[in-house]
Amino acid sequence: MDLLLILSQEHDKLPLAELRAVLETEEIETELEMVCPGLVLLKELEEDVFDDYYRLLVRRLGYTHEVHQLIKTVDCSDLESEVKSIDWSEFIDENFAVRVKRFNSEIDTVDTERKIGGYILTSTDNISVNLSNPKSFIRVVAYKNTIYLCYGKYQLNKKYFEEMKPHKRPFFHPGCMSPKLARCMVNLSRVKEGDLVLDPFCGTGGILIEAGLIGAKVVGCDIDWRMKNGTATNLEYAGITDYKTHVVDIREMEMYEEADAVVTDPPYGISTTTCGEGASGIFKEFLESIEHSMKEDALLVMASPDSLDIDSLFKDVGFVLLERYAIKMHRSLTRIISVIAKID
Repeated sequence: MDLLLILSQEHDKLPLAELRAVLETEEIETELEMVCPGLVLLKELEEDVFDDYYRLLVRRLGYTHEVHQLIKTVDCSDLESEVKSIDWSEFIDENFAVRVKRFNSEIDTVDTERKIGGYILTSTDNISVNLSNPKSFIRVVAYKNTIYLCYGKYQLNKKYFEEMKPHKRPFFHPGCMSPKLARCMVNLSRVKEGDLVLDPFCGTGGILIEAGLIGAKVVGCDIDWRMKNGTATNLEYAGITDYKTHVVDIREMEMYEEADAVVTDPPYGISTTTCGEGASGIFKEFLESIEHSMKEDALLVMASPDSLDIDSLFKDVGFVLLERYAIKMHRSLTRIISVIAKID
């Protein structure tokens, strides 16, 4: 059985990197086929675990817009006969809607939706079309002359990342990371449900919210008590209950339990609060201290400004760079997302 995923195209590499990380973390055995930028097939998923994997991907992924069960792949020239050959009673309960999305295709979306809806109606009894609130959703993806007929059994909550933007949470501070990027960073850390995630610069708690929502235990630290309390407020608002927050300088922190992953966005003006000490020196001290709070196989996923050269610090403090992604935030800031492992 196959899944078709429509990825966000906000970034050229992060959506696919996040997907690969989740597949690796959850040990999902599949053949990944990149149809074109933004369109991915996960092929040959085992039937007995297909539904579980489908729901898991819908729950975890941040930079993915849609996940659908692939019913059939057809050529545009055979559309009518192929659609009519499908037993739609397996996928449609009472009423349905058809929606078409194009990738490098010249087909008329409205006309194709109308035609496919008509073919389904004439070949299936006791169903109707409901465009406003359908019980069943049929997604049709057109790529060049190929049509992917899909069933949307589980839907991603598209409103979530809008509703949980930093300024809409109870405690807000300027410069917060978007929840979508925070979710992606958590996924890049390869944590599973029940793992412990540490954010030593927790700020307003955005990263910890995303880790908590995929089932991780979370610990947040900050040198500012207002941030520590604000993180707790935001975690409670998001429904996260398995958490701890502390006021502590990361360089003096001692964890009672080693973390399965560290995911963090250190304040880029960190040198202004450390008696004039250079940012590179602070990052080196951070890397040295955090290493002792991580399990041997734990990953560190960290954001940093492109103006800061942290590569030279890794070897000295026992880390190695695995992955790196650059995100243009605005004219004066490019965020670098690094995935870092401890050296054996």
